[in-house]
Amino acid sequence: MQVAGERGEVPVLKATLRWRELMSPDSRLMCGISLILVPTIVYGGLTILGVISNSAFGTPGPKNLSPYQIAFYRAGHAHAGVLTLLALFLQIAIDNAALPNSLVWPLRVGAVAAALLVSGGFFAIAHSRQLRGLLYTGVVLVAATTLTVGIGLIRAR
Repeated sequence: MQVAGERGEVPVLKATLRWRELMSPDSRLMCGISLILVPTIVYGGLTILGVISNSAFGTPGPKNLSPYQIAFYRAGHAHAGVLTLLALFLQIAIDNAALPNSLVWPLRVGAVAAALLVSGGFFAIAHSRQLRGLLYTGVVLVAATTLTVGIGLIRAR
């Protein structure tokens, strides 16, 4: 809402939204849960730093990892951060999308679960290829949640 001054001053954009109006209680809950995961991502980054620096920096990590395993550790860490940010955004987007009520909670949980499954899947594959199902399940959740919420946002415009 624009408010003009009395003497022909330049209009000023007045912020009228409060957090409680911007986010639903469900969105605040899921964002809070997602933010609680951030310290684990930071710790993971310190562990990877320890692995690639031979414990010169960061925190001690597993010893004798192959370059292949280190690559999967790096991928898991990077995806954890990016997909957690995506999960945070999706919580607010879900509040504003035209979606059936039956899909709202599965999408909210799916967004956070996707971040956990994709990143965890990379770490799991580093040690056992049989656990690659975690990664693929997470990939399907990322695709399903982002496509569904994206279509819901387009429908809501």
